[in-house]
Amino acid sequence: MAALTTPPPPRRRHAAAAAAGAAAGEWAVVSAGAWRVEAIGKHQLMRRTGLPARDLRALDPALSYPSSLMGRDRAVVVNLERVRAVITASEALPFEFRALEVCLEFACKSLEHETSMLEKEAYPALDALTSKVSTLNLERVRQIKSRLVAISGGVHKVRDELEHLLDDDTDMAAMHLSEKLAYQAAGQSARFDIGKELAELDQEGEDSEAEQEDGDGEDEGSGAFTPKIDELENLLEAYFVQIDGTLNKLFTLREYVEDTEDYINIMLDDKQNQLLQMGVVLSTATLMVSAAIVVTAVFGINVRIALYRIPNTNVFWEATGVMLGGAAALFAVAMVYFGKNGILR
Repeated sequence: MAALTTPPPPRRRHAAAAAAGAAAGEWAVVSAGAWRVEAIGKHQLMRRTGLPARDLRALDPALSYPSSLMGRDRAVVVNLERVRAVITASEALPFEFRALEVCLEFACKSLEHETSMLEKEAYPALDALTSKVSTLNLERVRQIKSRLVAISGGVHKVRDELEHLLDDDTDMAAMHLSEKLAYQAAGQSARFDIGKELAELDQEGEDSEAEQEDGDGEDEGSGAFTPKIDELENLLEAYFVQIDGTLNKLFTLREYVEDTEDYINIMLDDKQNQLLQMGVVLSTATLMVSAAIVVTAVFGINVRIALYRIPNTNVFWEATGVMLGGAAALFAVAMVYFGKNGILR
């Protein structure tokens, strides 16, 4: 049985019906080239596949479990982000690797498709942000970065699981369901023949020869199950290369996002420096004007001096020009000083 992703239960009007739907999950069952939807409860699925409850929890869409490919005695548990499936030897025999390939292909293709869609949206949005820093462009880039983190996490999990399988021959051997089933059947047949022969020898009274045959039979039945893993290893390597290429695309996109962020930060720092320089200029100008105002205030004091008794009114304009010229000269000296010391550019 290759039970693919469990579809979410449809909305029901009554809570009792919803509870019943949750207790018996709906599975897409593929067997002998045909598929059907079955409502299978947890305990029924455990009896049917021989899986413990721990493995079934990894297939629950409501729970967050890391990606995994687990070979068990009678089934292979597939949990690869977008795909959750159980492959059994009894219903997929002997095409369990074909069913596994379908799961791997769907998981890798879906992640690759999401990566391609993200690239189509990300690069124009990043270029638009580089051209114009606005709230709308910043919000678009923020959403893209969130999607990038989520997709990268999923691709990393699938890649790490495939790498783990390729490094562990024992786990790959456990996924050979057909050969394992045939090996177990051959072992049971051999034990049956040996038992029959021993019974005949016991009847004839040949105890010593019976013990020898018993020892030989135990040695033959206790041999380790060591299938050839070349086919499965080639299959996993092919999809490992594919998912690694998807991860490289995401890494390149992440670098582009980081470069854009660095560029935006440089632009903002430059704008901030310009504002600070403008503040220095305005503060200096205010200081010089304030000095001229102080001089004006001194002349505004109600005191008697000879300057006030001069009948020529041009003195007023001359004094005003001197004050303004002095303020401008001091301002120019300050600007030259700031420029030479690198305060202003």
